[in-house]
Amino acid sequence: MLHNRISRLAAATAGGALLMAAAACGGGSESTTTEASAGASSAPAAAQTKVGLAYDIGGRGDGSFNDAAAAGLDKAASELKVEKKELEATAGETDAQKEERLRLLASGGYNPVIAVGFAYSGSVAKVAKEFPDVKFAIVDDDAAKGDNITNLMFAEEQGSFLVGVAAALKSEKGNVGFVGGVDVPLIHKFEAGFAAGAKAVKPDIKIQSKYLTQPPDFGGFGDPAKGKTAAQGMYDAGADVVYQAAGGSGAGVFEAAKAAKATAIGVDSDQAALPAYADFKDVIITSMIKKVDVAVFDFLKNYTTGAVKSGPSVYDLKAGGVDYSTTGGKIDDIKSKIDEYKQKIINGEITVPTS
Repeated sequence: MLHNRISRLAAATAGGALLMAAAACGGGSESTTTEASAGASSAPAAAQTKVGLAYDIGGRGDGSFNDAAAAGLDKAASELKVEKKELEATAGETDAQKEERLRLLASGGYNPVIAVGFAYSGSVAKVAKEFPDVKFAIVDDDAAKGDNITNLMFAEEQGSFLVGVAAALKSEKGNVGFVGGVDVPLIHKFEAGFAAGAKAVKPDIKIQSKYLTQPPDFGGFGDPAKGKTAAQGMYDAGADVVYQAAGGSGAGVFEAAKAAKATAIGVDSDQAALPAYADFKDVIITSMIKKVDVAVFDFLKNYTTGAVKSGPSVYDLKAGGVDYSTTGGKIDDIKSKIDEYKQKIINGEITVPTS
């Protein structure tokens, strides 16, 4: 299912006509409209709130980053009774196309507008100036600044440290791997935290690392075949646990783990619990959970109560913004040790590197 989705995205044209069509149909998602009582006088009534959300490559159904954002939006639609419109990105699209997607939402009466992913940074900064009365939020970027921009940030390095601990404790060969989707500073945080966690347990552990693409090519977040090839090379070179921070490409890492009779670590969502990865749940020992759903819902709740603030909001371990999963019971025997490190990070006894 994931392969077919990625193929469709890669084959899709990214012209203006597609954007207009997507705006008309909501990117394949239906808007929800329900009645709700008005909030504070200074805040918009929830029933009048129309939320526009622009996905990164992979969109709803990627079993990772975008799906987490979708979960937060769905919760807001259910609990806050907001309307929603979702538009999807296309592989290889330009910044101009991202800008047009955001403009379509803002000019269509959607306020607030949420952009999922750092790739929207320049586009959000530009379009937010054109629509000063519209509130914007962007996930994973603090470079886009403005009085009407909220930056939803995460301490990915902290959650990655914990799964690094798990990898080292579970590795029988003292050899683990990291597969990053695109070689950018955000993904460096995942790698740095993972390596620090693994070395905290076994200072001499071998850590293999590979990025699937270099910017401006962001296809590394949507190419399972490349993910599989990279991970297979690591397993062939002696790794027995591989952590992937590669979006849709992570499915390929799981395929390689299964073929090698080895194990892997998921990212962003509890991937062993997702139907999209049912065939690989036996090889996923844990996932680094990045609670984009919590951040998206918090932002929308704050909007409906008039409490939105511009600038960065950081979700770390202490705030419950990142964590690790235990689905499948594969790390139950080491959970207490992982939690010891978790508490040390929260207490400030351990400072996790970001690069």
